[in-house]
Amino acid sequence: MGWLVTERAERWRLVLGAPADEALGAPSSGVSAGMDAALAALYETGERKGGLGASSPRVARWLGDVRTYFPSTVVSVLQRDAVDRLGLRQLLLEPELLGQVEPDLHLVTTLLGLSKVMPESTKQAARQVVRALVDDLMRRLAAPLRASVRGALSRAHRTRRPRPADVDWAQTITANLKHWQPDRRQLVVERLVGHPRKTGALQDVIVCVDQSGSMAPSVVYASLFSAVLGSIPALRTKMAVFDTALVDLSDLLGDPVEVLFGTQLGGGTDIDRALAWCQGQVARPAKTTLVLITDLYEGGNAASMLARAAELVASGVNVITLLALSDDGRPAYCEPHAAAFAGMGIPCFACTPDLFPELMAVALRRGDVASWAARADLVVARA
Repeated sequence: MGWLVTERAERWRLVLGAPADEALGAPSSGVSAGMDAALAALYETGERKGGLGASSPRVARWLGDVRTYFPSTVVSVLQRDAVDRLGLRQLLLEPELLGQVEPDLHLVTTLLGLSKVMPESTKQAARQVVRALVDDLMRRLAAPLRASVRGALSRAHRTRRPRPADVDWAQTITANLKHWQPDRRQLVVERLVGHPRKTGALQDVIVCVDQSGSMAPSVVYASLFSAVLGSIPALRTKMAVFDTALVDLSDLLGDPVEVLFGTQLGGGTDIDRALAWCQGQVARPAKTTLVLITDLYEGGNAASMLARAAELVASGVNVITLLALSDDGRPAYCEPHAAAFAGMGIPCFACTPDLFPELMAVALRRGDVASWAARADLVVARA
């Protein structure tokens, strides 16, 4: 019966909060402590306002935490209370206010986290805020990614024995200029340069993103980059987001805003289930690059997750794990799982958005991604 008394005490402690520590003790387990912290952030007194600017990362993380620790019926109640208690009522009930706010990554992740409880009158204004940020990021990030990917594919599929219709005459002339004969005014062509005729996508890319609360910035950047990759005809791109379930967003890649509103930031993590989906998408292992974006904190079957990762590598898939895709590039992650992945030959590191185009170029050429990441001074996990 002792365990029953302890469980009841912990439940009452969660109800009463920190003032009951002396009588009932602080939460004893990691889960109870997490639940207590989420409830305290919402209901205990003090300056807990979320605001509309740089303070909102705390709000975005909280939105993820409550989905991790509580069932959906409770989450709905907590989110409704958060509108009042975290200073979000103005944000959600006055759409015109959103038009006056400078869009930033933290505000967008907060809006996405609250999209399920957002009034219909505000949703269109919220979409405009999200689109403004997306357009700004796409102007900065899309062109470098397209250029890097196309350059990598061009070099990877160049041939020195092209058929006549496949000769790239500009590159052929450049490659043979040293054989120019001025006296005869002739160019001796010793080497032809060309590209094989394309019969479809040259390579396959799968982007699979953990949408738990701590990964919110990574979800935003991954959605944008996946949309860009999906616009390149030489690539066949699939994208999914996951927590304890998985949503295939590949059909929405034509519009990154729709991709973002297809996510549900926060919740638990089942990487094993996500890798099972990835395995089902692989048709050409030797021509497939899988970018798994997760902090590797597994809430599902860890042994099965590691086994699936090993199977993907053994089949010939080029697997890369990004522990974060964010501006700071300094993630918290599960070090034992990252070490296990690295031991399989899966590069595990955090990447900043400005370096992602170069990463994809190296990956599509099947270069040494781990060495590239180390040279770029990124956070790299070791076996």
